[in-house]
Amino acid sequence: MSLFEKDPVHIYIGADHAAYEAKGKLVEFLKGEGYGVTDLGTFSEASVDYPDVAREVGEKVLDNEGSFGVLICGTGLGMNMAVNKLRGIRAAQCKDVEDAEMARKHNNANVLTMGARTMSEQMHRDCALKFFTTSFEGDMEGFERHKRRVEKIDLK
Repeated sequence: MSLFEKDPVHIYIGADHAAYEAKGKLVEFLKGEGYGVTDLGTFSEASVDYPDVAREVGEKVLDNEGSFGVLICGTGLGMNMAVNKLRGIRAAQCKDVEDAEMARKHNNANVLTMGARTMSEQMHRDCALKFFTTSFEGDMEGFERHKRRVEKIDLK
Protein backbone atom coordinates (compact mmCIF):
# COMPACT_ATOMS: atom_id res chain seq x y z
CA MET A 1 0.00 0.00 0.00
CA SER A 2 1.27 3.44 -0.95
CA LEU A 3 1.80 6.01 1.79
CA PHE A 4 -0.91 8.14 0.20
CA GLU A 5 -3.58 5.53 -0.43
CA LYS A 6 -4.86 6.32 3.04
CA ASP A 7 -3.87 10.00 3.08
CA PRO A 8 -3.90 11.38 -0.48
CA VAL A 9 -1.85 14.47 -1.25
CA HIS A 10 -1.63 16.84 -4.13
CA ILE A 11 1.41 17.50 -6.28
CA TYR A 12 2.24 20.89 -7.80
CA ILE A 13 4.67 20.62 -10.68
CA GLY A 14 6.58 23.17 -12.70
CA ALA A 15 9.44 23.39 -15.17
CA ASP A 16 11.38 25.85 -17.23
CA HIS A 17 11.64 25.71 -21.02
CA ALA A 18 14.54 23.21 -20.88
CA ALA A 19 12.34 20.73 -19.02
CA TYR A 20 8.99 21.41 -20.70
CA GLU A 21 8.90 18.03 -22.43
CA ALA A 22 10.17 16.08 -19.38
CA LYS A 23 7.56 17.75 -17.17
CA GLY A 24 4.76 16.82 -19.54
CA LYS A 25 5.78 13.18 -19.53
CA LEU A 26 6.04 13.12 -15.72
CA VAL A 27 2.63 14.78 -15.30
CA GLU A 28 1.06 12.15 -17.55
CA PHE A 29 2.79 9.35 -15.64
CA LEU A 30 1.82 10.66 -12.18
CA LYS A 31 -1.81 11.12 -13.20
CA GLY A 32 -1.78 7.57 -14.54
CA GLU A 33 -0.55 6.41 -11.13
CA GLY A 34 -3.56 8.09 -9.51
CA TYR A 35 -1.90 11.21 -8.09
CA GLY A 36 -3.65 14.56 -8.14
CA VAL A 37 -1.39 16.88 -10.11
CA THR A 38 -1.59 20.59 -10.85
CA ASP A 39 0.70 21.65 -13.69
CA LEU A 40 1.87 25.22 -13.09
CA GLY A 41 3.83 25.53 -16.32
CA THR A 42 5.66 26.38 -18.33
CA PHE A 43 3.38 25.40 -21.17
CA SER A 44 5.77 25.75 -24.10
CA GLU A 45 9.45 25.73 -24.99
CA ALA A 46 9.55 29.54 -24.99
CA SER A 47 12.17 30.89 -22.61
CA VAL A 48 11.00 31.54 -19.03
CA ASP A 49 12.77 32.51 -15.83
CA TYR A 50 12.95 29.43 -13.61
CA PRO A 51 12.84 31.42 -10.31
CA ASP A 52 9.30 32.53 -11.18
CA VAL A 53 8.12 28.95 -11.71
CA ALA A 54 9.93 27.77 -8.57
CA ARG A 55 8.31 30.48 -6.46
CA GLU A 56 4.82 29.62 -7.73
CA VAL A 57 5.24 25.91 -6.98
CA GLY A 58 6.80 26.61 -3.57
CA GLU A 59 4.02 28.99 -2.57
CA LYS A 60 1.37 26.43 -3.53
CA VAL A 61 3.10 23.79 -1.39
CA LEU A 62 3.24 26.18 1.55
CA ASP A 63 -0.43 27.19 1.11
CA ASN A 64 -1.69 23.59 0.85
CA GLU A 65 -0.63 21.53 3.85
CA GLY A 66 0.39 17.99 3.00
CA SER A 67 1.05 18.75 -0.65
CA PHE A 68 4.33 18.28 -2.48
CA GLY A 69 6.12 20.05 -5.28
CA VAL A 70 8.18 18.85 -8.22
CA LEU A 71 10.42 21.20 -10.16
CA ILE A 72 12.45 20.31 -13.23
CA CYS A 73 14.94 22.45 -15.12
CA GLY A 74 17.99 21.60 -17.20
CA THR A 75 20.05 20.40 -14.24
CA GLY A 76 17.67 20.79 -11.29
CA LEU A 77 20.17 23.14 -9.64
CA GLY A 78 18.55 26.48 -10.43
CA MET A 79 15.08 25.36 -9.39
CA ASN A 80 16.50 23.93 -6.17
CA MET A 81 18.29 27.14 -5.25
CA ALA A 82 15.30 29.32 -6.09
CA VAL A 83 12.62 27.35 -4.24
CA ASN A 84 14.77 26.84 -1.15
CA LYS A 85 14.66 30.63 -0.60
CA LEU A 86 11.08 30.20 0.65
CA ARG A 87 10.87 29.61 4.41
CA GLY A 88 9.24 26.26 5.07
CA ILE A 89 10.35 24.70 1.82
CA ARG A 90 12.83 21.85 2.05
CA ALA A 91 13.66 21.04 -1.56
CA ALA A 92 15.98 18.20 -2.43
CA GLN A 93 17.69 17.76 -5.74
CA CYS A 94 17.58 14.04 -6.36
CA LYS A 95 19.44 12.18 -9.08
CA ASP A 96 18.51 8.65 -8.00
CA VAL A 97 16.00 6.78 -5.85
CA GLU A 98 18.35 6.65 -2.87
CA ASP A 99 18.49 10.47 -2.83
CA ALA A 100 14.70 10.64 -3.04
CA GLU A 101 14.25 8.12 -0.22
CA MET A 102 16.69 9.81 2.15
CA ALA A 103 15.36 13.29 1.38
CA ARG A 104 11.97 12.16 2.67
CA LYS A 105 13.11 9.82 5.48
CA HIS A 106 15.64 12.10 7.14
CA ASN A 107 14.91 15.61 5.86
CA ASN A 108 11.11 15.60 5.40
CA ALA A 109 11.63 17.23 2.00
CA ASN A 110 8.48 18.71 0.50
CA VAL A 111 9.77 19.60 -2.97
CA LEU A 112 11.62 17.30 -5.36
CA THR A 113 13.90 18.92 -7.93
CA MET A 114 15.40 17.08 -10.88
CA GLY A 115 17.34 17.72 -14.07
CA ALA A 116 15.86 17.18 -17.51
CA ARG A 117 19.26 17.06 -19.20
CA THR A 118 20.98 14.98 -16.52
CA MET A 119 18.39 12.26 -15.87
CA SER A 120 16.33 9.83 -17.91
CA GLU A 121 12.55 9.82 -18.09
CA GLN A 122 12.57 6.52 -16.19
CA MET A 123 14.71 7.99 -13.42
CA HIS A 124 12.29 10.94 -13.11
CA ARG A 125 9.48 8.43 -12.61
CA ASP A 126 11.42 6.26 -10.18
CA CYS A 127 12.55 9.23 -8.07
CA ALA A 128 9.06 10.72 -7.94
CA LEU A 129 7.45 7.44 -6.86
CA LYS A 130 10.07 6.88 -4.17
CA PHE A 131 9.71 10.47 -2.95
CA PHE A 132 5.90 10.25 -2.69
CA THR A 133 5.82 6.82 -1.05
CA THR A 134 8.49 7.35 1.61
CA SER A 135 7.51 8.56 5.09
CA PHE A 136 9.47 10.94 7.28
CA GLU A 137 11.06 8.98 10.13
CA GLY A 138 11.25 11.96 12.51
CA ASP A 139 7.91 11.14 14.13
CA MET A 140 8.89 7.53 14.83
CA GLU A 141 10.27 6.37 18.17
CA GLY A 142 14.03 6.20 18.05
CA PHE A 143 14.31 8.66 15.15
CA GLU A 144 13.52 11.93 16.94
CA ARG A 145 16.91 13.30 15.89
CA HIS A 146 15.59 13.76 12.35
CA LYS A 147 12.67 15.88 13.56
CA ARG A 148 14.98 17.98 15.72
CA ARG A 149 17.29 18.61 12.79
CA VAL A 150 14.46 19.53 10.41
CA GLU A 151 13.11 21.97 13.00
CA LYS A 152 16.53 23.66 12.99
CA ILE A 153 16.34 24.00 9.19
CA ASP A 154 12.95 25.69 9.48
CA LEU A 155 14.03 28.29 12.06
CA LYS A 156 13.72 31.94 11.05
